[in-house]
Amino acid sequence: MENQRPISDVYGEVTRAAMLGLVVNFILGVVKLTAGIVGSSFALIADAVNSIGDVVTTVVILLALRIAQHPPDDEHPYGHSRAEAVAATNVALLIIVSAVMVAWEAIQRIHIQHPIPATWTLWIAGFNVVIKEGLYHYKVRVGRRTNSAAIIANAWDHRSDALCSFAVLVGLAAIRFGGEAWMPADEVASLIVAAAIIWSGVQLFRASAHELMDVQADPDFLQAIREEAMLVPGVADVETLWVRKSGLEFFADIHIQVAPTLTVAEGHRIGHLVKDRLRARFVTLRDVLVHLEPNRPCDDPQTANSAGPSQ
Repeated sequence: MENQRPISDVYGEVTRAAMLGLVVNFILGVVKLTAGIVGSSFALIADAVNSIGDVVTTVVILLALRIAQHPPDDEHPYGHSRAEAVAATNVALLIIVSAVMVAWEAIQRIHIQHPIPATWTLWIAGFNVVIKEGLYHYKVRVGRRTNSAAIIANAWDHRSDALCSFAVLVGLAAIRFGGEAWMPADEVASLIVAAAIIWSGVQLFRASAHELMDVQADPDFLQAIREEAMLVPGVADVETLWVRKSGLEFFADIHIQVAPTLTVAEGHRIGHLVKDRLRARFVTLRDVLVHLEPNRPCDDPQTANSAGPSQ
């Protein structure tokens, strides 16, 4: 979770990963659409729609990443980093709608006789499986390094694409080697593709919606922040720690306990030391709000809710 690089480098790595996916998906989309039309395979056409949808998804993610890097202003004092999650929810809905349209078309075609797909369409489907699986492994590594929910979701989208293409491959093979009796296998493969696309869209929407609802950050990240704050001289304990994700960045609210005899100035200094240390240690922390609480023995009769100065 920790990353010592400047936040601009983190955004740069995510952007490069997204750009690679955009180029590859565009090429694959054009190839599969052409092959599906020329080779008479609706399953390949459905898979092409999936890849073209991924292109649209990636374009939106790239635009969101660009907006997310804009500095705070009067209307957006917390910055624009949530643009990534906002974009992801809209993209997820677009993915689901496109999949439903593909599924409906496949159902309409399932009893219609059409030419047997050409043999070379098998190679197109097989090649797509290899490419998509490779993109999955690359992007999931980038997503974990940068803690980018959008890139991790995009990586799993590539994995589902690889499985979809495998279903297409099986369907095409069934028709080629089984003859006309297996003709509906092409449409069945299309329905499998559509179902996988819908699943991916629902998962992406769920993840981005959770982020917009300020879900608590990963427990390992919370523990790392807690341990780092405890290293600051004068911090007796961490009473409360809330960390919410906002795009590639985080906002933290931390309540630290300090000696009750400290002056306001001394408490203020410790609070700033905590904030500065955490932001230096975790570059994805955009801001840290520090609140001071007096540290008392458990049997102290004074109320535990008394608060000190805030940062």
